[in-house]
Amino acid sequence: MTRANSATFSKATGRPAFRRTLGLALLGVSLVGLSACGGGARPRTELSAAQLNTIGVNAYLWRAALDTVSFAPLLQADSSGGVIVTDWYSNPSNPNERVKLTVTILDQDLRADALRVAASRQVNEAGNWVEAPVQAATVQKLEDIILTKARDLRRQAIAS
Repeated sequence: MTRANSATFSKATGRPAFRRTLGLALLGVSLVGLSACGGGARPRTELSAAQLNTIGVNAYLWRAALDTVSFAPLLQADSSGGVIVTDWYSNPSNPNERVKLTVTILDQDLRADALRVAASRQVNEAGNWVEAPVQAATVQKLEDIILTKARDLRRQAIAS
């Protein structure tokens, strides 16, 4: 296209005038579209807890469970299946006793029934590890700690 053939050529910019007009029109459409998006309501944050995670289970429960059992060495941590298994752990102050934990996260929702903790306990008797009972209160306390941490993580995520 030459200057002689173009009747809509801008003298100020040296560019075709229709491009400038088209650009301004598109900018106007974009601004109108953006102004329609800016409502006063905040976006719902409930989706972040369940549908927007990429690990298959509730991300807050997962992080809280990992943090809670981090004192023991991990054998398995499957985020898509929601299973955390620790190896045997002996408290240095009580080396004749050891525990092994399995945490299972059953759902994508942050609920108490979406979490299950199982514990095994052994005591050393004459050099042999023998199964010993685990108090139900111990397992319940671990579940409560994980749930409390998960709720705190969720509150922090929503507040920021």
